[in-house]
Amino acid sequence: SLLFRWQGKGAAEPILLMSHQDVVEANGEWSHAPFGGEMDEDGRVWGRGTVDTKASLFCIFEAVEELIEEGYLPECDVYIASSCTEEWSGEGAPHPAVYLAENRIRLRLLLDEGGMVVENPIPMVQGTYAMVGIVEKGYGDVRFTARSKGGHASVPGTNTPLVRLGKFMADVDKKSPFKVQYTPVVEEMFRRIAPNMNWFMRILFSHPGAFRPLLEKILPAASPAAAAMLRTTIAFTMAKGSDGANVLPQEASVVANMRFIHHQPNRESIECIRRIADKYDIETEVIYQDAPCPIVDFKGEAFRLVEDVVHEVYPGVEVCPYVMTGGTDAKYYKDICDNCIRFAPLYIDVPQYGSIHGLDENIYQGTLPMGVDFYKEIIKRS
Repeated sequence: SLLFRWQGKGAAEPILLMSHQDVVEANGEWSHAPFGGEMDEDGRVWGRGTVDTKASLFCIFEAVEELIEEGYLPECDVYIASSCTEEWSGEGAPHPAVYLAENRIRLRLLLDEGGMVVENPIPMVQGTYAMVGIVEKGYGDVRFTARSKGGHASVPGTNTPLVRLGKFMADVDKKSPFKVQYTPVVEEMFRRIAPNMNWFMRILFSHPGAFRPLLEKILPAASPAAAAMLRTTIAFTMAKGSDGANVLPQEASVVANMRFIHHQPNRESIECIRRIADKYDIETEVIYQDAPCPIVDFKGEAFRLVEDVVHEVYPGVEVCPYVMTGGTDAKYYKDICDNCIRFAPLYIDVPQYGSIHGLDENIYQGTLPMGVDFYKEIIKRS
């Protein structure tokens, strides 16, 4: 992992611009070589990591190099960090944060990957928005285990381990046990995008006090993304049973990935799912967990700085705070920075967004200079 310091001339608290240079695998048949960095006649750069997140990393480097060439010296120290293990939560990501903490360096602002500049960010909304992540949910991996005496598959009996696990998962899938809450951040996001909705939705989201119970009911049903912004989520991702096709397992298990919402954090969410598992005589084991990150104040100085610079670099683009449903390396810095903002200042279209971790990842060349301008202005205004 990388950590650079550009020493400033003042004593103000430093800022940190960060990204990660590792990428996921590039499986499947690509139309361009996944590690070729090809630029086509339509102005696209093709390759794994162009969006997630080498483009923003290169924009950070380019911004600093251009300012140095101009003879600019920042008012405060500017740090650049980039992890080599973000995509698999490896040991590299926390090291720069640990180094800063051990040296008692506290950050005034941190900018990491997260939202981007996108068109029509949610269904029924027209327009281009800079989606700025100010909330990151907690993370957990949980194993659920069902046991029995095993036996031969020719005389299976009832409620065998896999059957109990299946009933448990079906129960959770049919009706989420987690608490839905229309939070101030979600309310502010919809307040800002409401003007570009149809008249009915505009009325609904412009008066959340009157329609809160209705919104808390319909939004989770509207889309998985909306549900993830309003409650803890659980996704069953791995399963193990018997090693033999004709053997009843003495032990079967499933692993679930959980993302904890702030109003129902780790302990409460895990206890909620544990109670359901107990009904099916299933053991619950927490493999890994971390808590939700502090929420950045969308009325605060750090958010307003990002908002002002977006308006300068992308005139006419509205800025919306939102709940990050994925995870970032910024979580490792929560003890040394109150303003960890998740935003990469690059425009992407819907196919480009869909190419993240998928086939034919690409980004527009034309958005890269705007990303450089954004980071230069952030440094100057800090």
